[in-house]
Amino acid sequence: MRDQKKAEEVAAQRFQMIAPLLEEGLDAGKAKQLKEQICKASGLSERTIRRYLAQHRTKGFSGLKPKGKKIQKQREAIPAHLLEQAILLRREAPNRSVSQIIQILEWEGLAEPGQIKRSTLQEKLAERGYSSRQMRLYADSGVAARRFQRKHRNQLWHSDIKYGPYLPIGPNGTKKQVYLVAILDDATRYVLHGAFYPTLDQRIVEDAFRQAIQKYGVPESVYFDNGKQYRTKWMARTCSKLETRLLYARPYSPESKGKVERFNRLVDSFLSEVALEKPNTLERLNELFQVWLSECYQTKPHSALGKKTSPESAFRSDRKALRFVDPDTLANAFLHCETRKVDKSGCISFMDQKYEVGLSFIGCKVDVVYDPADLEELTIEYEGHSPWKARKLVIGERAGQRPAMPSHLQAQQADRSRLLHAAEQKHQERRKEQVPAVAFRAIWKEEGDNV
Repeated sequence: MRDQKKAEEVAAQRFQMIAPLLEEGLDAGKAKQLKEQICKASGLSERTIRRYLAQHRTKGFSGLKPKGKKIQKQREAIPAHLLEQAILLRREAPNRSVSQIIQILEWEGLAEPGQIKRSTLQEKLAERGYSSRQMRLYADSGVAARRFQRKHRNQLWHSDIKYGPYLPIGPNGTKKQVYLVAILDDATRYVLHGAFYPTLDQRIVEDAFRQAIQKYGVPESVYFDNGKQYRTKWMARTCSKLETRLLYARPYSPESKGKVERFNRLVDSFLSEVALEKPNTLERLNELFQVWLSECYQTKPHSALGKKTSPESAFRSDRKALRFVDPDTLANAFLHCETRKVDKSGCISFMDQKYEVGLSFIGCKVDVVYDPADLEELTIEYEGHSPWKARKLVIGERAGQRPAMPSHLQAQQADRSRLLHAAEQKHQERRKEQVPAVAFRAIWKEEGDNV
């Protein structure tokens, strides 16, 4: 059975690669130029890129999943000395393709013909940070020559995390820092979602992104900070399932995310006021923030929009239709998948909770598919079985009733003992083997009295 999790990761990579070719109003000349750039960066042929585009047009995201053969979980290993030589060749000339690097290594006698596979070397170079895209990221210098702004709402979203104040929300009332996640529309500067969270991990980004989509629809593209909370496999898979192009800011380049940085500077004025108010709970802090956001930002004229236009009025007056998805599609896009081993009681430990999987799977490793926003029920997948639901284990005051034994494990009725029957047959065979060939009792000596 194909590894579904790996297949979705491959499909997400393919979607993000062809995403620039899916923009509306793209003329033939620009499309050809983009195809050449994608082929050069990925090492794929133009025919392969066209095939990906055709598959996406026909079946959407699912059409980009690999078909016909299982995905190799592990690539063939490349000897360390050959990988170092490949990196050296890439550093000498960043424009060298993977095929050229392999050719040089073979011509120099460092590698046997066919020893290094192109896809394997490409993957290893990316892991070490020497893919053509990564090299070009640092080779490009300077900042944008001029400012840019999308024409319509939901064409591009920005997001960033800002460190907030300390609140007495820790154990025993200890003070703990909170963090603001804001999602901003590029064309209108409207804040689609903004809230403070008690932790600094990818879950706060997931929650903010999901709430923004639920309220204002799916964006065409997103431009996120380069931090580890945003650069996750989950984010790539989710954006690809929603057909949203995923872009990341350059490392150490705050000028590339100037719109959200400017909003963060405005938030500093709110934090100054909050220091005087001294809220004691996270809920109270978010209440004050929503009031400030509405009265001091969303409804105030923005210099980038005109003297009389506010972010809210710009967003509301845009005639471009919002694209919403049904709840099931949205929930599926935000699903996560992890692996757990079933313990001797038929349960798994997940997020500090026990879930009943089944006694038949004791000792097995199962895939846990879940929605971070709803952990009451998990979906369990195991090879050869249809997916099923697992609920939280409830431990009462009395021992739980032993579950009914599956039919294939119940005792089989028998009208005789097969062991004793087989032993009797074996005993008879053994007796026959021990019977002598001649019966001496039947032989009498005629010349004497003795037998």
